[in-house]
Amino acid sequence: MKRVVYAIMTAVVLMTLASCEKNPVPPVPPVETEQLIFNTNEIGSGIQEFEVKENHTIKKGVYVLKGWVYITDGATLTIEAGTVIKGDKDTKAAIIVERGGKIIAQGTEDLPIVFTSNQPAGSRKPGDWGGIVICGKASNNKTEMIIEGGPRSKHGGNDDADNSGVLSYVRIEFAGYPFKTDQEINGLTMGSVGSGTKLDHIQVSYSNDDSFEWFGGTASAKYIVSYYGWDDDFDTDAGFRGNIQFGLAVRDPRIADKSISNGFESDNNSDAPNQLPITKPVFSNMTFVGPIGQDPQFENTTSYITGGTNNPNNGSKLGQHQAAMQIRRGSNLNCYNSLAFGYPVGIAICNDKGSQTQSAATNGNVNIKNVIFAQMGILGSDKDGSFKDSLSINASTFDKTAAESFSSSFFKKAGNSNTLYSNIANLSLKQPNSLSAGASWGPSAGSPLTGKVNLFTDANVSVSFFDKVNFIGAFRSDLSTDNWTAKWTNFNPQTTIY
Repeated sequence: MKRVVYAIMTAVVLMTLASCEKNPVPPVPPVETEQLIFNTNEIGSGIQEFEVKENHTIKKGVYVLKGWVYITDGATLTIEAGTVIKGDKDTKAAIIVERGGKIIAQGTEDLPIVFTSNQPAGSRKPGDWGGIVICGKASNNKTEMIIEGGPRSKHGGNDDADNSGVLSYVRIEFAGYPFKTDQEINGLTMGSVGSGTKLDHIQVSYSNDDSFEWFGGTASAKYIVSYYGWDDDFDTDAGFRGNIQFGLAVRDPRIADKSISNGFESDNNSDAPNQLPITKPVFSNMTFVGPIGQDPQFENTTSYITGGTNNPNNGSKLGQHQAAMQIRRGSNLNCYNSLAFGYPVGIAICNDKGSQTQSAATNGNVNIKNVIFAQMGILGSDKDGSFKDSLSINASTFDKTAAESFSSSFFKKAGNSNTLYSNIANLSLKQPNSLSAGASWGPSAGSPLTGKVNLFTDANVSVSFFDKVNFIGAFRSDLSTDNWTAKWTNFNPQTTIY
């Protein structure tokens, strides 16, 4: 009997083995490293060459970004509304969109997308992580460039309508890690980004370098905020030609960069100031909140630049605040219908590097019109870092026989319709001091900023991109219904629990 049982068992085993040979169990396919990383609460691997080569969607949630994440040519990274991505300090996290790649970060007023520091609340500093870099195929005046800040990526081409994706209802906080001395990624760096890219409702706060910087390209934007940046608020270079409307820049009186911090810093090409295409952005309805008048310890130039609790102590050197608007090195920047107050210098139009920037202004290629200044240390300066209202035609030596700088004379030129007030109080703003509770930069009833006419008659601002409003500065009024920063911005990200 045992022999029969053994025989039957042997037959079953042989049949099973035969069946397995004919129908083997399919092997489990290997999981791609890229897919595995995007299916966890981490993005990237911590290395500086992590590449996104396929289309991915990051579902709404909280994630840690590690290392440099490149979105390569042909790939699209989509981020759902309400997502929070926290940059890792140890791996110098950054997102770099390369030419042909796309980022789709479409938040909402109630569900903004937030890129911030992974440090705990109360311990966050400028430069905790890298930032956001977008490289496109539009033209610049250096043909093809390596993007600033350290990444490998090139930008530039001949497609001015190029589309690098969407940033809408987005916050970028505590970015700008200094990879080397004087080599930081900005909060948002845009290299040759084309006009097909959608950019609106973007706040950059506590950046360790510039908040926004455009190198060439044609991308336009509306509703942008630079808050408590280390260096410049809006830096335009290398042939940038986009349109910007409704922007707010707020300075911390305790923070400025050793390179001297400005609201606008605009250059064409430092090596060839006349190189085409010329940097020629058009800004309208901007509000610049300078350091003067915010803290009684601040004196016009150098005495109170300490960094305060926001000093990252990472090697970044403290310096000076300078101008609300600095235009130099051949730039043809245009600014209309805007407000600036509380800066050591109002406007600086400088012939740096042998440029003829002042001639460009005289000839109508630089326009500063329907602009209101208040409580400036001096109205104008022609030499970077001089803090002197004296004529200089070479940005080096002064003509002491002249009554004032070219910059001051140009601002006051009758056809420009500009106004200078002696005090910030003349503006009738609700609460202009950013260090005070309930700061608000909307004008109250009766303010000289409201009830204006014929603000958009110049060709530069008559195009359909610009909303034809009747007020100077970024806000129509101090009413909550006119506050386009409501809900989606955050002016105290240091204490926010993400």
